Amino acid sequence: MMQNDITTACPLDCYDACGVAYQDDKLKALKACHTQGFLCPNLNYYLQYETITTPRYKGKEISLDEAKIKLKEILEGSLKSEILHYRGHGNFSLMQEVTDHFFASYGAVLTDGTLCDGAGEAGIVEGRGSNKNMPLSEIAKSDVVIFWGRNPHTTSSHILPLIKGKKIVVIDPVKTKIAKEADLFIQLKPHTDLYLAMLLTRFLHINDLCDTDFLEKYASEFEEYYELTQSIRIKAGLEEMGVTLGDLGTILEMTKDAKVAIVCGVGIQKYSDGADVMRAIDAFGVALGLFGKEGCGVAYLGSSREKIENPFYTKAKRVSKVNTEFERYKTVFIQGANPLSQMPNSLRVKQSFQSVENVVYFGLYENETSEVADLVIPAKSFLYKDDVRTSYSHNAMMMMNKQLESDVGLSEYELSSYLCDAFKIEIKAEKEYLEHFKNFGVQKINGCFEVEGREDIPYRDGFDTDDGEFIFLEEYEPLVSHMDEKCLITSKSLKSLNSQFQREECVYIHSSLGYKEGTQLKISSDNGTLILRVKHNDNLRDDCVLIYSGTRGVNNLTTSKHSLEGKCAIYQENRVTISKLEQ
Repeated sequence: MMQNDITTACPLDCYDACGVAYQDDKLKALKACHTQGFLCPNLNYYLQYETITTPRYKGKEISLDEAKIKLKEILEGSLKSEILHYRGHGNFSLMQEVTDHFFASYGAVLTDGTLCDGAGEAGIVEGRGSNKNMPLSEIAKSDVVIFWGRNPHTTSSHILPLIKGKKIVVIDPVKTKIAKEADLFIQLKPHTDLYLAMLLTRFLHINDLCDTDFLEKYASEFEEYYELTQSIRIKAGLEEMGVTLGDLGTILEMTKDAKVAIVCGVGIQKYSDGADVMRAIDAFGVALGLFGKEGCGVAYLGSSREKIENPFYTKAKRVSKVNTEFERYKTVFIQGANPLSQMPNSLRVKQSFQSVENVVYFGLYENETSEVADLVIPAKSFLYKDDVRTSYSHNAMMMMNKQLESDVGLSEYELSSYLCDAFKIEIKAEKEYLEHFKNFGVQKINGCFEVEGREDIPYRDGFDTDDGEFIFLEEYEPLVSHMDEKCLITSKSLKSLNSQFQREECVYIHSSLGYKEGTQLKISSDNGTLILRVKHNDNLRDDCVLIYSGTRGVNNLTTSKHSLEGKCAIYQENRVTISKLEQ
């Protein structure tokens, strides 16, 4: 193998998008830009995890050339309308989408929607007209940071050095590490974020703390929205949420005349009305006048493709990624995904898969899906290919330079090039696509590259709606109490990412519920059941059950219904019951 002493970037689907140097057979963090010289646990141990190295068909190992020929035969033996391309985001880079070009051009069916963040993005777009990053540089300039359903020690550790010395508010059903360090922690009941945001906006108005100049210019329908907030019963609402009037007052006092950054996580929108949740939080930010000002704003997952033209997009028939009916297809090509674990309502997905004649898995790691695949084709990791990546939490454009040569596996481009050649479909040289993406970057003074044309301070000249004004919610779902059921939380683990790496194996509950550690519990929802051993976590509310998102079988419990907006999975919509497993 040949090693090049050049830099690359983390391929994982997370906020940080670390800059990486590969030296002495190790991954090291770049000190320049936002990575600041340290890596997250997943990337620190990335090289320790075994990847798939040998293709196989029907359980028998075959050569890479044989795997490519077999894939061609499988595609030729299926009607184009019987082929589904199901692509995930296990590796988050721009060139991975080249497979869309082949399958769409060939006439296969692709997927639409998202498993994790689409509802929140839909709500942001409905209110602001677009979904733009709030750059990390602006969060660093704030006085107060509100972590709303975001656990930075697990999901975005590179934000931590930027918030030293700031006032911190944490709103979360779990008392996370950042919550223990915060100036104010509100242990909110899950799925009540919308009502808290609306009450905060209501009390801003009552106490004359709104930015009236901003509202007059960019949110002239605020009074109508304020009337909507008055429909929430204060006493009953606060009791249901687990919040006090004193908590509201403290937030208002801390945000008064301050630069405020509200940093949101994806958990707050894992519900059918997830879009409304983000719009309500945005509306609170609007009432404070946070948009278009230095050191202020509401951060979620910005559009990582903003200002970048996608050369791979081809019009195609698309079906939902959330509730895909696999049984409709003769051949299913799965790339960088583990639908038998990651998709909601796993029992339905498993049954649906049983009718598929040809399951093709193209990825790095063994998992539930690779185990049932007819044809397994190993992919190349980011160290063995050239690529470009952007981020949904900052505006950097990062060059992923090949570090090593390897004959093991295929890159997305290599596989697509082979298929395009086999089926007489035009495809450009890999270098042309890489240069296409790089042309959307511009070098900054500090030596880093950023996506050209993105705003350093988003919405400085108003929102991207037709009239430049924020569009408020006009209605919302009433608050409903679930007395006899537990709230299901499916947050990310520090040790894993989705279903990759070191996956959790337990259910976490509050010790006050009376179950001893190690006891096997049966967790049930309307969709299915799961048996896991108990671990105590007294940082949880006692009305919550925490099962980390990578845990095997967790999606037996979740519904395959969509969010009302955004075609997004709603993993935390179902309540669950728990009971001791009978011996």
